[in-house]
Amino acid sequence: MSILHRQSQVYINWSLKEFGITSAEYSFLLYLYRKEKATQDELSSYLYIDKAATARAVKSLEQKGYVTKDKDNADKRFNRICLTDKARKHEAEIRKRIIRWSDFLTEGMDEETTDIILTALEKMVDKVERTNLKNTLEEL
Repeated sequence: MSILHRQSQVYINWSLKEFGITSAEYSFLLYLYRKEKATQDELSSYLYIDKAATARAVKSLEQKGYVTKDKDNADKRFNRICLTDKARKHEAEIRKRIIRWSDFLTEGMDEETTDIILTALEKMVDKVERTNLKNTLEEL
């Protein structure tokens, strides 16, 4: 799994280079394409990324013109992250390039095999999300 992760980072960095988007940033954009105006805390929580790394990624995307930060109307302590026209303009192509990686990985596999792999990975994610990982690590 770590080999696939590292190689996917190489692919993402290469395929999104023309947009100036890195493997550390693209997942934030993908989440915002689904749920615009998320808070930085929501991004951190959903992506399992610490708040400092989220702040760096959002700042970088802001400097590159892909997002803006707006104070939450109800609670000024929170920033809402909004997509810019530039981000919306490139959404289809960014998604297409990311999907291309999944297509590459599953090329030559029948649908049943792909379904088994995805189901197994989803079960692993569900287990980790349900578990208090700190206690589990101490037991191991």
